[in-house]
This record gives sequence, structure tokens and C-alpha cells, in this order.
Amino acid sequence: MSQDPWLQNYDATCRLAQEVAENIHERNRQQRTGGNPAKINMTLRASLQKLKQNIAQLKESLLRASSARRLMQPEADRRQNLIDDLLTREKQLNATFRGDTSEPESSRSTLMATGSGTTGGVAANPWLINESEETRGLTFGEIKQQQQRVIEVQDAGLDALAAVISRQKIMGQEIGNELDEQNEIIDDLTHLVDKTDDRIRNETRRVKLVETKSASCGMLVVIVLLLIAIVVVAVWPV
Repeated sequence: MSQDPWLQNYDATCRLAQEVAENIHERNRQQRTGGNPAKINMTLRASLQKLKQNIAQLKESLLRASSARRLMQPEADRRQNLIDDLLTREKQLNATFRGDTSEPESSRSTLMATGSGTTGGVAANPWLINESEETRGLTFGEIKQQQQRVIEVQDAGLDALAAVISRQKIMGQEIGNELDEQNEIIDDLTHLVDKTDDRIRNETRRVKLVETKSASCGMLVVIVLLLIAIVVVAVWPV
């Protein structure tokens, strides 16, 4: 698996910082022994400028990767810590080059120990102090593989979540279709109830009309019977 370009640039910047530290040590040795450090001073100025540019490029690349969410937040924080360490080391190297501070022998020893601290051909980070237990002793390639495995697990979780959401969407659509059918049935029932109510009102009016007519016919029969009785009484011989 090819190494991350950012990590490759970081390794190159670490090596450049190591080279600057060694050249400063050599410049100081020549000054103590009465040599002429003019040439090495010119090299150091160019190297320090290059180191500054490399750190700026690392910061810019990390910012773009973080903005595009191509890195997990823990890895982005770890790389930012690496840049902060580089910035601190760059300030120390500049101060040492200008003669503001003396070159610490322990720092040079740490730099020179890089050759014996390599793992799988990848230079160890000489300034990585607060490394987490999960990544301690791992090369950048192994850390990238570990990060890739974490991403794959997260992707599997997202796929499972997407499947659950898809099933819920299907269930929601089915429930919506069922509600539409129920609404149609309710509309039909409402229409039937309205028609039945109209029929009941019509039948009620007819019954009332029949009742009225029946009452009128009964009165006429009574009147006719009374008239007949009167006529019979009138013509009946006394």
C-alpha cells in the first residue's frame, strides 16, 4: 500500500530539520576550531527557508484535507500536533542558527538516533512525544492501515443504518398507501350515509303526507255518514 503523500512530505520535512540541526552543529564546530563557516551558513539559510515553506505546505494540505472531511478527527488532531512540534523545532533551529541559544546536545543525539530507530525503512518521528497507545510503535503505513480498517467498520455501520432507513421508508410508504385506501372507504361511507339520510327525509315527508290525507278522508266519511243520518231521520215517517 502506497504511503500517504502528506506523511511522505512530513518525513521529508523531518529529515530536512535533522539535516539543518547537523549543519548547525558542524557550523558551530568550525567556529570553535577557527574554520570558515561562510559556505555552510549560506546552506543553512536556504535550508531554514525551505523548512519554513515545507511546514507551511503541510499546514495547508492538512487544512484542505480536514475541510473536505478526508481525515478522521483524531488523525487530523494527531497531524496538527506533528505540525506544532515541527514549528517549535523550526523556531529552535532558527534561534540556534542566529546564536540566540546554544545547540542542545540531547536534541542532536535524538536526531542522530533516527538511523537506529527506523521501522520498516520509515524514519521515526524524533519529536513525537505524546503518541497514543493505539499508534505507539507503528509506522505511518501501519497507522494508515489501522485508520482504513476503522473507516471500513464505519462504512459497514453506515450501510446497515442506510438499510434500516430504507426499510423504514418502505414501511412508511405502505402505511401511506393503506391510509389512502382507508380514506377512500371513509369517503364512500360518508357518501352512502348522505344518500341514506336524504332517502329517510323523503320517506318521512311521504309518511306525514299520507297521515294528513288519511285524517282528511276520515273526516269526510264522518260528514257523509252524518248527512245520511239526517236525511233518514227527515224522511222517516213519524
